Formats: sequence, structure tokens, C-alpha cells
Amino acid sequence: MNSIDQYFTTKREEHLEELKQFLSIPSISSLSEHKEDMKTAAAFLGDAMKKVGLENITINETGGHPAVTADWLHAEGKPTILVYGHYDVQPVDPLNLWDSEPFKPEIRDNILYARGSSDDKGQVFMHIKVIEALMQLKGELPVNVKFLIEGEEEIGSKNLPAFVEEHKDYLAADLVLISDTGLYAPGKPAVCYALRGLTGVQIDIRGAKGDLHSGLYGGGVQNPIHALADILTSFHNEHGTITVDGFYDNVVPLTDEERSAFRALNFDEEGIKEEIGVKELFGEKGYTYLEHTWARPTLEVNGVFGGFSGEGIKTVLPAEAGAKITCRLVPNQDPEEIVEKLRAHIAAHKPTGVEITVTDFDKGKPFITPMNHPLIQAAGRSYEKIYNTPTAYIRGGGSIPIVAAFDEILGTPVILMGFGLSSENFHAPNEHFHLENYDKGLRVISDYYYEVAAVDKDAL
Repeated sequence: MNSIDQYFTTKREEHLEELKQFLSIPSISSLSEHKEDMKTAAAFLGDAMKKVGLENITINETGGHPAVTADWLHAEGKPTILVYGHYDVQPVDPLNLWDSEPFKPEIRDNILYARGSSDDKGQVFMHIKVIEALMQLKGELPVNVKFLIEGEEEIGSKNLPAFVEEHKDYLAADLVLISDTGLYAPGKPAVCYALRGLTGVQIDIRGAKGDLHSGLYGGGVQNPIHALADILTSFHNEHGTITVDGFYDNVVPLTDEERSAFRALNFDEEGIKEEIGVKELFGEKGYTYLEHTWARPTLEVNGVFGGFSGEGIKTVLPAEAGAKITCRLVPNQDPEEIVEKLRAHIAAHKPTGVEITVTDFDKGKPFITPMNHPLIQAAGRSYEKIYNTPTAYIRGGGSIPIVAAFDEILGTPVILMGFGLSSENFHAPNEHFHLENYDKGLRVISDYYYEVAAVDKDAL
């Protein structure tokens, strides 16, 4: 890999100037006034892909913002990698909290500041430059490669599942490679092999036809807030276990190997308490904090509304109350089934004197590629060669719905191989990307292509 290292060293400043051009495009997918900027960013990607030697570059219409595809498919008998990422970014408000303009990239102390630098333009750009380096040095790639870079990740990838379904034959691959996650900690690389899914409901409770005077009617009419409180407290027992019938039925237990890998991380529970400002942690009995947040399902009340909350007191018995609830789901839990179990639980615990409406939200399935999968282990080896430290094998507590869609529609292992840091302010003012990880990431990805090439295709 010495020639690769030399190539990236020689080309570093040139590449960073190109990345700055990419970051200068205000590709904010959520704001209609940036619709043309989205097209400009997609076109920039297409041009960049063509320059590095990718073929069949297409700016695809999706019903929303364009998706850019490209490929290089001349490594006969070798695996095919589908590289996924996104070129859209979050809005920049509040602008006054930025130390430099969000779309005028600046490098300070080897850190690149700009909206999209870490999430996800910087990491997408790295994959394109890896193709450039290998093509310039070898004239070919060790594996077959396809790219799918979308423009709607920050608004939920609403058009992408249909696009993937429609183009699943073209997008077929042996793995999907995504760099839109981060390291476990500075200097500590991580392969994320699982993500939780997501589902949720809103509970609306209706009592009387209007607010009532609590002196005239209190004690004789059901209070919707009291009814809501009864339902909410029925969801858990005192040990944090979810009491919805059948909620845990399909949960796949952690393996001994996984629990050992989590313990090996020596997670600092005292540190997380200090970071978030609590005196003690709380979670389902029998599990560690990492297991709670990575590998166990949850049911959380995200918001409660109803009654009078202004200054002073208003002696009212409210007519309505409600709550928003979301559940993080783990592998083998189905969002639709969980919603039905929630509905059944709410109906079974309905207090007298009120009517209840349950409305479900958008859903995303959980995802897992087994930790011992050869492509996961290959990613770990590539990280370790460059970072010179053991790779952490982690799960993610959050949800990326399109990852589960890749898993379901393409039936393809997904490898989450990111280079950001949780402290890099993605989605916030002063987003930045540590160029130490940009530099190492280029070399890790390059090595991973060769690691994948060495994996027996028949074993995938």
C-alpha cells in the first residue's frame, strides 16, 4: 500500500480543494429554494465520478432530488461493492453560531469546517478519490464497484426505497458499503454491524365535549390527563421492562461473543453520567448501558400534552390529552407488529369515561449483519492496519431506515464503515471533519477493496 499512501500524500492539497468546491454547494434538501443547488451538487458528483474512471454515470430522477449512480464492472469473478452515501445536507440555522460561513469551507488546525464536511459529503468524496487512486496506480480495481449517492437522506430518503426496488437488478451487489457513521472514539475505529429500527404512535384521549370547571365537575367526570397517566405508567414495570404483551417475543438475544466485545470496550458509565448531567443511569434490569442503548428495544414517551400550562393556575378539567411515543426496535422485531401490540395494550388499559385514538407514525425496520460475517471482519482488519489499534465492533442505537431497505430489498450485507466523530457537530453549527481521519479513511477504504477481493465470493 506504499504507492497508495504516496499517491494520497502527493495529491492531498489538490483533493482538498476539490472537496471544498463540493462543500461550497448549499445542497439543503429540506428547503425548496435550494432545488437548483441540489441539481448542481448531483452534477458535480457525476463529473467527479467520470474524471476518476467510473462508467455509466446517470443523474436519476426520483420524484424528489436526483440520485447519482455509476459503476465499474470489469473485475471478473470478484465481489461487487455498492457504495451508498448522500450529498444533501442539513439547514445551517442558527447562522450566528457559526465561526465561519457554512458554505465557505475553512481548514483550521487540520480540521475542515463546513456544512456537510462530516455528514456526508466528506465521506462520500473519500470513496471517489479511492477509485481515482486505484485507477491511476493500477489501471483497474480489485473488485467491481457501483455507486448510489442520493439527495434526500436528510429528509428521510422518502423516494429511495422505491428507486432501489425499481433498480434492484442494476444495484445487485455482494455488499453495501456506507461511510456515514463514525469511529467509536478518537483514534479508535469501529465497524457498526447493527442498527435499531423505529416505530411510534400518538395517543389522543378525549373526555367531555369541552373543558370543564373542576369545582362543578371534578370527581364526577374522568380527567383525560389522569387516563393518559394510567396508560403511560402501564407500559413499564419498576425495573424498566416493557410490559406490552408480546413486545419481546421476536427479540434475538445477544451472543456471548457480542457481550464480550461490548465489555472489551470498557465503556465509561461515570463519564456518560457527567456528559448528560444525571446522577444515575436507568434501564432494563440485567443489561449494561451499551446493551440498553445498542441491542435492546425501547418504548419512550417523547411528549405529553393537555390541559393548562400557563402562568398561575386554572381550575379546569381538560377535555383532551395526548402523548407521542416511539419505540426503538432490534433485529427480528417488525414495526407493524409492534404497533398492533401497542394498540392492543392501550385498548386493554383504557380507563372508563374517555375515548382513545391511536395514530401510527413512519416506520423503519432494524438491521443486522452478523458480527462474525467475513466482510465485517475484513473491515476490522483494514481499520487495524491503518489505525494500528484493535477495531471495535459496535451496534448503533439510532435508525437509518434505508439501511434496512437495502437489507430487505437487495438481500445484501451492509457494512457501516465510517470516519466521523460524534463531536463533529453534524446537524449543528460549526460542523467539521478531522482531516486525520479523512487521511486515514482514504487508506482504510483502499485496503478494504483488496480485503474484499480476497474473500471467497462463494462464501458470501
